[in-house]
Amino acid sequence: MTTTDPEGPAARAVRDVVLELAVQDPEGVRVAAAVGAGRVELCVGLGATGGLTPSAGLVEAAVAAAPQAVGEGPRVEVHVLVRSRPGGFVLSADDLDVQVRDVRAAVAAGAAGVVVGALTPDGLVDAVAARALVEAADGREVTFHRAVDVVADPLAALDVLAGVGAARVLTSGGAARSIDGVERLRAMASHAHGPLGGRVQVMAGGGVRPQDVAALVAAGVDAVHLSAKRVVADDAGPGGGGDAGYEVTDPDVAAAARAALDGVR
Repeated sequence: MTTTDPEGPAARAVRDVVLELAVQDPEGVRVAAAVGAGRVELCVGLGATGGLTPSAGLVEAAVAAAPQAVGEGPRVEVHVLVRSRPGGFVLSADDLDVQVRDVRAAVAAGAAGVVVGALTPDGLVDAVAARALVEAADGREVTFHRAVDVVADPLAALDVLAGVGAARVLTSGGAARSIDGVERLRAMASHAHGPLGGRVQVMAGGGVRPQDVAALVAAGVDAVHLSAKRVVADDAGPGGGGDAGYEVTDPDVAAAARAALDGVR
């Protein structure tokens, strides 16, 4: 995968790289706003499943929470993950129908965008499904999630996603951790900014730690995504999952990610 960087380090340094946090409750939205994140990806079951669609009530509450902690910074945007089940990303007709309905519901609840993903059985971006989900979003931003990390040719995937109107792709560069996929991220960012003229953005996400941020920004990505989560111990007994507890957004990790991003500008 050979590519060139049409911008160079000076242009990358001045680009406004966005911080996005994956959150699971209204308080996570408030934390994100407090540290100056530009977006949140709202989901549930993040640690256990990789994230699933939040309820309609949770979406409404998260959207309502967004303005409450803005202070002097911009309002944080709520982007809703639409993934109706765990497992792979090949959607049946029923899966797609449910996801189209969930996209419309998220938009109706005030979401600024949605996060979706669909692949064909042979491991390509499902352009038909992606286009249907983009159309259901009715002009809101659509992020294609890490389903792209199992696609063999990520540059061809970017071409397809730009063609169907997706705003960005969330990717680890095909690695378990983004920092280990940095060269693929660099190639994807160069392709997005060069041949595609910025029609689709590349957002690094997957196991991101604050200490990884500088290297990811240097690769030319448009945004950095992390969960910044910690587990709260809470024993619900055998009927509630035992002592697994639940995940919350950690303000200290979120602030460290913000400081790391500010440090490379």
